[in-house]
Amino acid sequence: MSGVLTILTILLVITYHIPSVADNNEHKEENMAEKYNAQTVEVILQRHYLDGEISEETIEETIWSMEDFWSFYEDWQLVDQNEQKIIFMKELNDISPLLKMNGYFGLSEDGILNIYNGKPNDNEVIQSFFQVNTSRLKSHLRDELLKGIPVSSKDHYLEVIKMVEEYAIKEL
Repeated sequence: MSGVLTILTILLVITYHIPSVADNNEHKEENMAEKYNAQTVEVILQRHYLDGEISEETIEETIWSMEDFWSFYEDWQLVDQNEQKIIFMKELNDISPLLKMNGYFGLSEDGILNIYNGKPNDNEVIQSFFQVNTSRLKSHLRDELLKGIPVSSKDHYLEVIKMVEEYAIKEL
């Protein structure tokens, strides 16, 4: 019994006195970064969607090789940079995840075609397009827009805009 207690005591002492593997790896990476003159920067990735939505992701990057770093982000457009931060932007030929999940086409009270975050009666406009001549609008389309037409995909998004655009009030 005392042998078991001795082993448990030794294990507890070892556990509290030996740094964790994660701490060791962190220190090794810091030491290697210093040794090889690596630079750590904040990288901000901006994604611009067809519907006007912009998402931003911030990550911390350790740059070991400038050539590898620039190669990794070759599909991105450089927006701004300094010694601590680099901002990249990419225009995506798609609608935003927000729109796909919760976007609805609808008409405002004054006949503006909008996309709403949720049903049109929630009045949370994401994007506005143009004023619609509601007197020319087919009744079934008007009813659908008043209830809210869910945005399901990029193709559906473009299709609805094109369909309603023929009823747009043209400005002189």
